[in-house]
Amino acid sequence: MGLQMDINDRTLVAALVGELDYHQAERLRVQIDTAYDKSACRNMILNMAEVTFMDSSGIGMIIGRYKHVEMRGGKLVLAGMNEHVTKLYEISGLAKIIAKSASVDDAKMNISNGFGGN
Repeated sequence: MGLQMDINDRTLVAALVGELDYHQAERLRVQIDTAYDKSACRNMILNMAEVTFMDSSGIGMIIGRYKHVEMRGGKLVLAGMNEHVTKLYEISGLAKIIAKSASVDDAKMNISNGFGGN
């Protein structure tokens, strides 16, 4: 799994590429949290556009980032999810607590407008 991060207007954007599974979730958690904690970012966008597979470990990693961002008073938005990831997002209950957007640009706009829903 690849990971590319960028900071834009107090928002950490983490682009995930590949399979978000048991073998990758902990490594990604550490990398994302390290970058977020070292920054002055309040919000986080997980760009899921290139995620080809996700299992329960990926769901757990996302929930953990949600809690981490919430403790700082920020918002977490998932962007660009494919059909498989969207189904897991809905079935797992993530849709009830974490916002989603069609793209990173939409997520940035939603965060700047105070968007908190789906």
